[in-house]
Amino acid sequence: MKELVKYIVAELVDDQDAIVITEEEGVIKISVAQKDMGKIIGKQGRIAKAIRTVVRAAGLKNGVKVNVDILEADGGVAAVAADGVAGAVEAETRDDGE
Repeated sequence: MKELVKYIVAELVDDQDAIVITEEEGVIKISVAQKDMGKIIGKQGRIAKAIRTVVRAAGLKNGVKVNVDILEADGGVAAVAADGVAGAVEAETRDDGE
């Protein structure tokens, strides 16, 4: 699985030397350069969701359950919800002059 993830991520990012993929107990963790984070998360988390879907499907084919985490530069997990929304969820505010 680790090789599959590395192949997919390498095709998406500019700085391939900064890719770090680790695998621990059914969890594959992806770390890339900060400037490439948006490329592996995608708009509204679509790319991240697609990576997770492909890796889960490959894992099921091999009889293993695999999860994929995308790590931020500080080592924390980037928030990409199941619905594909990336980043922290913040309340929207409107300024309509009132």
